[in-house]
Amino acid sequence: MKDEKLTTDEYNALDEVRRGVQGRPSACVARNTKRLAGLKMLSVSRDGRIALTDKGKEILFLRRCIVGLRSLAADPATVLDGDVLAFLGKKSHIVATEGGYTVTPKGLETLADIDAQGR
Repeated sequence: MKDEKLTTDEYNALDEVRRGVQGRPSACVARNTKRLAGLKMLSVSRDGRIALTDKGKEILFLRRCIVGLRSLAADPATVLDGDVLAFLGKKSHIVATEGGYTVTPKGLETLADIDAQGR
């Protein structure tokens, strides 16, 4: 993924499109549409409708996983969505404990790699 480092504003625009754009897009979506469409994360139809692509959905899901992993590292009692828990568990980044979940050494290593990349 070359030069696909997204800003918070771009993530917010993707999330807003995921929730559904009713009528005219917000300023956040409008100012980020061109770059996100160029990165193939958004698609714009001929009639102007903006939709999230599969790549955009994947990027948002991965961001939810990273945020969730960071949250669990800070507080093992953090409650995460089921799909995020299932993914992190399947990848051996977390394990279930009596009080919730614990980040494994593999999960901590992944977080360190992500932080080293500046993401």
